[in-house]
Amino acid sequence: MSTPQTDSHSPAPVPADGSDSVRAEVQREYAAKLAQAELKAHAAQAGIKLADGFTDYLDASKLLGEDGTPSAEAIAKALEPLKPAEPEFPRLKGMGYYPGPFQPAPRVSLDIRNR
Repeated sequence: MSTPQTDSHSPAPVPADGSDSVRAEVQREYAAKLAQAELKAHAAQAGIKLADGFTDYLDASKLLGEDGTPSAEAIAKALEPLKPAEPEFPRLKGMGYYPGPFQPAPRVSLDIRNR
């Protein structure tokens, strides 16, 4: 007996017994887990450390797009408040060159003063 060989890159043939509905149900079931995994990956790329159990409190259905797959825009919107703020450095006067209305006094060489 020989079994029909299928290409490993092509999807398996769908039987006509209504397994499309089963496949859709499985996709809906695992879409939330996939969205949570995508959220963790995006957070890691952005340098955000999520607390343990953070994704357990999220409504993963809000992270899905119209087609039922994880939406990058929704994930970015969920992570926006958690991004670290850019540090603001104070403007230091007297440290290095500071452009302003006052020009520094011209430097006079010691040779000129001693003559």
